[in-house]
Amino acid sequence: MKVYHNLQNFTKPNYAIVTSGTFDGVHLGHQKILQRLISLCKEKNGESVVITFWPHPRLVLFPEQKDLQLLTTIDEKILLFEETGIDHLIIIPFTKDFADIDSSTFINDILIKEIGTRKLVIGYDHKFGKNREGGFEYLKANEEKLNIEVEEIPRQDIDSSGISSTAIRKHLFEGKVEKAAKLLGRNYTLSGTVSSGDKIGRTIGFPTANITVSEDHKLIPKDGAYAVYVEVNDQQHKGMLNIGMRPTVSGLQKTIEVHIFDFNSDIYEYDITITFIKNIREEQKFENLAALTAQLTEDKIQALALLKAYENL
Repeated sequence: MKVYHNLQNFTKPNYAIVTSGTFDGVHLGHQKILQRLISLCKEKNGESVVITFWPHPRLVLFPEQKDLQLLTTIDEKILLFEETGIDHLIIIPFTKDFADIDSSTFINDILIKEIGTRKLVIGYDHKFGKNREGGFEYLKANEEKLNIEVEEIPRQDIDSSGISSTAIRKHLFEGKVEKAAKLLGRNYTLSGTVSSGDKIGRTIGFPTANITVSEDHKLIPKDGAYAVYVEVNDQQHKGMLNIGMRPTVSGLQKTIEVHIFDFNSDIYEYDITITFIKNIREEQKFENLAALTAQLTEDKIQALALLKAYENL
């Protein structure tokens, strides 16, 4: 897959089959659109082109809203698109000026002149251009004039099972990471850099790696303990992770800490990736460190059982 961060470096294919959208999560609904794109390319000997936008349009259009939580960073999105087998990924910088482009200009100048779109595949109710004024009906009515075929993926094919980025976010906010995984088509992941903590964990036999997430708007699941996999240097390990305020030790700010089972390497400043499998329990305050240690021992037993069960699915 070739990745373009602007249109200037893009060379028009002979037969471009295109889709566009924010694709946050690249979930099962999005994947149906991408699979259709690839299928059409095989039929027509074309090349698949995905147009997406970064930053997320809401961050530009509504900067005063601080509640946006993203399922995927741009780097995660690139990797997920590559896994689908797409030929070309165009990442258009989303700015206020770009947001002011009307639908006619977007169609004629970008889709047709710059990209050479011959067939456009879009999800139901997909809109584009200033104030989301352009849509399937306009394109379908002007296919002949524009010399472009348009295909809309029906609603029932995309979210018949309640698949949407909103539904996935809701599950994650509730700590139901396994339900989110069913809609994503994969387990939810979180990446970050290991930073130095207060090292209390190592004094009770449960050393942890504190994770600093680099993307400010990346969604952090609900506070609590989770059974997880941890990827370090392309090696996968089992572990358990806690998100929260650490009330037992009078924590002053939310932390993300992972205890990697049977692991004792120094990984400060390393980039690691967490894969969430299942919530173990909510965060709670214990009377003392001894009570916390006893609970962590139980958590480890439960996490190992959950990970074993997951591997046997």
